Amino acid sequence: MSELNRSELEVLRILWDEGELKPAEIQQRFAWEIENPTLRSVLVGLVEKEVISREKRGKAYFYRAKARRRSLFSRTMRRMAQVFTGGSTAELLMQLLKQENLSPAEIDELQRLANEKATPQDPK
Repeated sequence: MSELNRSELEVLRILWDEGELKPAEIQQRFAWEIENPTLRSVLVGLVEKEVISREKRGKAYFYRAKARRRSLFSRTMRRMAQVFTGGSTAELLMQLLKQENLSPAEIDELQRLANEKATPQDPK
């Protein structure tokens, strides 16, 4: 799968969050204004990339995400790690932590997750 642009990622986010939708419903949920012809072009491109599917019901097309959020997230993070840190996901995470302004609650949650990862899991 080739890299996805901002509008393509926004369509996926909407479909992951909302499920199957018609183009007008996707357009209403966009985080920014997108013209109808532009959205239709984005949808066609995503169908061609086999990232979403469409099904005609009556006169309307319904779109649904085919790509899994977790899978695309992992692939994107690996690509970012390769570009920014020579492939080290740990270094990528550390760089993000250094650059972001996090709340105490977010820091506590990150600490909890780090501790959970560091503790060997009990195989049952």
